Amino acid sequence: MLSNKRIQELELVMEFEKVEECFKEVSSWIENVGRKRLKETINLDDSLEMLLQAQKQFKEFDLVASEYCKRGQEALKKMNQWEDFSFVDVHSYRIKLQTYEDQLEEFCTQLDETRHRVCETVRLYEFFDKVRQGISCTEEGVKS
Repeated sequence: MLSNKRIQELELVMEFEKVEECFKEVSSWIENVGRKRLKETINLDDSLEMLLQAQKQFKEFDLVASEYCKRGQEALKKMNQWEDFSFVDVHSYRIKLQTYEDQLEEFCTQLDETRHRVCETVRLYEFFDKVRQGISCTEEGVKS
């Protein structure tokens, strides 16, 4: 039994190392690229044209960021099997996993919120642009 326990511990450690490589890559991208790009979208431009350009750029970033989120979430799913190994000492690995999971969850949430904010801001500016055009048409009609 002790031998089986040690073999399972080694298998889990080997699996964790594979997953950790994925998490390191995802984590590095989040810290070095993802968070910076999200901060860039905090101040959206004042014109509809510039806002549409920012939305286009964000959509391109969003595709890449969503892929990193997906990769991180898939790696986490692989590690869910650890819940079944309560007899194996994996506490230190669970702490690392929790750190990665928290970082990933925070970033994915910020990405979703930014996606929603950009979309809603574009819709609002499009609405105001239509209102402005309607007012201009009405003013021209009154002058005639």
